Amino acid sequence: MRLANQRHSVLFQAVAPADLTPTQFAALMKLAELSECSQNELGRQTAMDVATIKGVIERLRKKGLVDVNSDPNDKRRAVLSIAAEHADLLPVLTAAGQKISDLTLSPLTAAEQKSFLKLLKKLG
Repeated sequence: MRLANQRHSVLFQAVAPADLTPTQFAALMKLAELSECSQNELGRQTAMDVATIKGVIERLRKKGLVDVNSDPNDKRRAVLSIAAEHADLLPVLTAAGQKISDLTLSPLTAAEQKSFLKLLKKLG
């Protein structure tokens, strides 16, 4: 598992746009999918604890990829969204994610890939 993860990490860093880490990539993908949500909701949706998602969002905000605004109905709650100037990011992220997956799985035959992904789902 460690060697497979190392292979995936190397491929991820070579392909991922905007110098994103895997956790940042996951958060952006989910946020693009949801359009907007709270930081807590994004953490739940991406299986990240409170401290991790807080740091991920802060780094994405500093990169200008995420906007953080007050919820108009509850000023204590922050609402996250993809920054307006990066609204077209979802197709770029989706294509990069597919390329990363394809490269990671490329040593396997199509049947092996299917079995491997099925087994990974059982572990998750």
